[in-house]
Amino acid sequence: MRSMIRTLEHATLRDIALVCLADALVGASFGAISVSGGLPLWVPVAMSLLVFAGGAQFAAVGVVLSGGGALAAVATGLVLNARLLPFGFTVADVFDGPRWRRLVGAQVMTDESVAFALLQPDRRRRRAAFWLCGLALFAVWNVAVVLGAAAGGLIGDTDALGLDAAFPAVLLALVLPSLADRRTRAAALFGAVLAVAATPFLPAGLPVLLSLLGLLLAGRPKAPSADLAAGPAGDAAVAADAVSAVDAEPVADTRPDPDRRPARDPLVRNRPEPLTEEVR
Repeated sequence: MRSMIRTLEHATLRDIALVCLADALVGASFGAISVSGGLPLWVPVAMSLLVFAGGAQFAAVGVVLSGGGALAAVATGLVLNARLLPFGFTVADVFDGPRWRRLVGAQVMTDESVAFALLQPDRRRRRAAFWLCGLALFAVWNVAVVLGAAAGGLIGDTDALGLDAAFPAVLLALVLPSLADRRTRAAALFGAVLAVAATPFLPAGLPVLLSLLGLLLAGRPKAPSADLAAGPAGDAAVAADAVSAVDAEPVADTRPDPDRRPARDPLVRNRPEPLTEEVR
C-alpha cells in the first residue's frame, strides 16, 4: 500500500480521498434505506461485500422494497453491472499475478477505480491508482453501509427525514453524466416513459427492464466525417501525396554546359580582352 501511495501524485491521492468521502455518504444512505424499508441488516451488508456495486445495489433494493421479486431484482442488477465487462478489457493490463489476485481485482473494479486508472500515463501508475482506489472504496463503502444500516434501524421511519428521496436522487446522480449526448437523452426519456406507462400493468421490476427498449432510439454511433475519419492515417496519406507531387515536378539541371559560353560579368565588361599567344 505504501508503494502505491508513493507512486501516485498528491493530486491523485486527494481526488481518491474525496471520492471515498462521497461514496461513504451514499453507502450510509443505502444501508439506512434498506433497513428502514424492512430488510434485515445482513442483507445490505452481504450485498455490499459480495456485489459491491452501488447502482446495482440501489436498483435491486428498490425493486424488492416496491414489491418486486428476487429474480427481477437480480436481473436489474445484472443489467446495470453489464458495463463492467468492457471496463475489464480497458484496464486488463493492471490485472497480473495469480488467479486469486485477478478475482480480487474484478471484485473491486468500479467506475471510479477504472476512471483513475485510465488517467495515469504509464502502466505502473495505472496499476497503483486502480488498486488503491478500488481497495479504499471497498473498505469505506462497507463500513459506511454498516453504520447507515445501524442508524436506519434506530431511526425507524426514514420517510419522516426525507431519506426515501435519497434513492431516486442517487440514481439520478448516477445517470446525469451519461445524459450529455442528445441521443442518450432521447433513449433515456423514451425508456422512462415506457416504464412509467407500464407500472400500473406489470409487476414491480419488469417496467425497469422494459425501459431498455429505449436503447432502440440510441441507434448506432454516428459515422465520423471523411476528414475526421481519416485521422492520423488520413494526414499521412495527405503528406504522402504532397511528397509525391513534389517528386513529380521536374528538377532543373544546374550542371554547367560545356558547350555553352559563360556569361561575362557585367562589372568587368569594359576590361580589355586577354592577349592570345597568336599574334597577327
